[in-house]
Amino acid sequence: MSKADTAARPSGQLRADLLIVGGGIMGLWAALHAQRQGIDTLLVDEGPLARGASGGLLGALMPHMPDRWSEKKQFQFDALISLEEEVRRLEEETGLSAGYRRSGRLIPLPKPHLRVIAERHCKDAEAHWHHGARSFSWTPLDASPAGNGWPSKEFMAAGIVCDTFAARVSPRSLTGLLTARLKEASHVRIIENSGVDLLHPETDTAGLSDGRTVSFGHCIIAAGHRSFPMLQSLGAPLPQPLGQPVKGQAALLKADIDPALPLLYLDGLYIVPHEGGYAAIGSTSEDRFDDPASTDDQLEGLIGRARALAPALRDAEVVERWAGLRPKAIDRDPMVGPHPDHPRIHALTGGFKVSFGVAHRLAEAAVAAVTGHSESDTNGLPSSFALHHHIVIAARNA
Repeated sequence: MSKADTAARPSGQLRADLLIVGGGIMGLWAALHAQRQGIDTLLVDEGPLARGASGGLLGALMPHMPDRWSEKKQFQFDALISLEEEVRRLEEETGLSAGYRRSGRLIPLPKPHLRVIAERHCKDAEAHWHHGARSFSWTPLDASPAGNGWPSKEFMAAGIVCDTFAARVSPRSLTGLLTARLKEASHVRIIENSGVDLLHPETDTAGLSDGRTVSFGHCIIAAGHRSFPMLQSLGAPLPQPLGQPVKGQAALLKADIDPALPLLYLDGLYIVPHEGGYAAIGSTSEDRFDDPASTDDQLEGLIGRARALAPALRDAEVVERWAGLRPKAIDRDPMVGPHPDHPRIHALTGGFKVSFGVAHRLAEAAVAAVTGHSESDTNGLPSSFALHHHIVIAARNA
């Protein structure tokens, strides 16, 4: 795609070879990849960049289980490996920190049958968790390598698993790096506090909420859960929605803990140590809710469970409680690629719980589709990630 593609657009409008709708983690990575390709890009967001779900607290970068290996698990593994280098490059370019650390993860085994399963997964990790000369392990142990209290022995009747592959990042620090880099970018313009109200694929134009119109060559819709109705409006009516918002609640605690401690995970509870002695606790998954921004007793229950699992947090101050809406696609996997009826409109959403670990690779594929660097709609992504796949699922009668 060249600037000549949009040169003939009517005067008096904003113009861009690529319009990116949404300034969360997906949209920010897409804009960065567009910058690297030299694409004239306009990034618009209805609020400040990187708010919403991308402005959360947790930052857990946890791999899928190493059993039943698939192309989806391989994709995530490769993405988590490459993120390390992407973060290092951004930190060098901006002089800022993303709060990234490959800390590993500890998973207590409260019951004997879980130890048997863990032994089996140990062999699965040996077979699949390697990249070049690097390899990572999933090892059942009798005691925590982090010492007493991380976690409490109460939850370790059958031992504990030590996963050396898991990592963490500060969500706000990483989006801050991306934002800082983009605000200095030569090919990217940013409009905040003005989202897209109307999208007109037949004329390759979009109407912004501030009254302006944007003409574009291609458009990537990366607006989180708001992407689903936008994409759905472009085709024939579907009996089911393409996706839904899922509310999550999390908290940030301040304690005298080592930021190098491994992440803790047990039965849906995440405890993620961060720099400065902070620990993020999360998260709920709520399909039904009254207020997307409020926190309630469900979060207090998570905090209580976290204090029991990690005694070092028993007296820790809760410095922030957070709630936000995450985008869950109808088939749960991310949703990426051109719309089958409007190939200049591309989806980049649906990361749900894995966005921060794979967004850079999903965005790279979306931009590759825009530039025509690949003939494949999914550009090497698992086939279940394609927007077309999700549309097929949504077209089935519930």
